[in-house]
Amino acid sequence: MQLVVARIGRAHGIKGEVTVEVRTDEPELRLAPGAVLMTDPASTGPLTIETGRVHSGRLLLRFEGVKDRNAAEALRNTLLIAEVDPEALPEEEDEYYDHQLMDLDVVTKEGVEVGRITEISHLPSQDLFIVERADGSEVLIPFVESIVIEIDLEEQRAVIDPPPGLIDDRAEIASSRDAAEGSGEGGS
Repeated sequence: MQLVVARIGRAHGIKGEVTVEVRTDEPELRLAPGAVLMTDPASTGPLTIETGRVHSGRLLLRFEGVKDRNAAEALRNTLLIAEVDPEALPEEEDEYYDHQLMDLDVVTKEGVEVGRITEISHLPSQDLFIVERADGSEVLIPFVESIVIEIDLEEQRAVIDPPPGLIDDRAEIASSRDAAEGSGEGGS
């Protein structure tokens, strides 16, 4: 199975290095020197990583045969693709590869069907599930422990405990005073 592990950014310096936008939780494994990666577009690859280093918080890579800034700049926006065993699991217990999460049914903890995961968006602060509902609309679910309370790969579902307003159009607004009045408890 092929997974996108990075996207090449702009050239860095004059010796063929490029910045990369990492799209894997295992860059030390997938983007190590000697790794051979397929590319999209395919005409630019395959590429073999010659060196890698972190500079000012960004990963810089140099590929075999890419010796100057012009050659590096020609690779800009190329996706780097690794071949991964589909049965392989991430090293950490609560980590998942995107392909494991795609097409999972999303249900609330009460069992209400929300939809199916059609895409995973990797943002700097958190990942988002893009969930297609039965009516064709989409809802964005932050992939955080407080909302996504269970991933069950065997049952092919993600169980969520959404805050009010996340999956419906109206947020429930209640104050403690409203709750007290509604339950018949009054203050004296």
